[in-house]
Amino acid sequence: MAKYILFDTETTGNEDGDKIIQIGAMVIDSRGEAKVYNELCGTETPIKIEAMEVHNIVPEMVEGKPPFKESHFYSELSSLNSPDNYLIAHNINFDLGMLTKEGFKNSMQLIDTLRCSKHLYPDSPYHRLQYFRYSLGLYKKEQDEAKRYNITIKAHDAIGDVLVMKLLLSKLVEKIRKKYPHINPMKKLVELTKEPVMLQTFRFGKYNGENIESVAKKDMGYIRWMYKNMELDEDMQFTLEHIMERYS
Repeated sequence: MAKYILFDTETTGNEDGDKIIQIGAMVIDSRGEAKVYNELCGTETPIKIEAMEVHNIVPEMVEGKPPFKESHFYSELSSLNSPDNYLIAHNINFDLGMLTKEGFKNSMQLIDTLRCSKHLYPDSPYHRLQYFRYSLGLYKKEQDEAKRYNITIKAHDAIGDVLVMKLLLSKLVEKIRKKYPHINPMKKLVELTKEPVMLQTFRFGKYNGENIESVAKKDMGYIRWMYKNMELDEDMQFTLEHIMERYS
């Protein structure tokens, strides 16, 4: 019986040496029964002020806490680490990267609700979890879900974000069932996670809000400069490579 591990991390920062200081997770079986994990984790790595500003976790809160590898969730994660199960996060590359720093070597199937939402909600101006919380009306259901699992919802709090992600995942599954009625929705989400997204619109920079292909037609130099000089995510890299090849 497959298990679905939805998880989110809060960390000391976003650089190579940063570590996990909070893990929130729900381990759900095919009947919908769930185990909830919400643990603070100790580390010798200082928490950056910029990180505290986001998640409100200060050093005193993790002082004396066991490190992540000694958490209850890590033990559960290790026991479920097989291709039969699914590991799910919003922007999974970041959170899986944090697990990897802790020595975890993943064997599960991966679902990235961020990338899948880009595929399934291409017209959404943003694909942030908190944006979908309101644009899809997830907030209308979250209190009942939170009460069911005894979870307190707060923005940028690991377990609160996991609960919102669970509600978003349900929306993604609904989309899959309508669009691909004869395909297992979880398997399709795994496929979409592996497929880069062809983006349509810039969401930052000089041409914020403009169609990428239209910009390429009038200012290919900017496209090439952006590709060469900016730190871009995989989807934007894929899009710009495709555009440059088309108009070279």
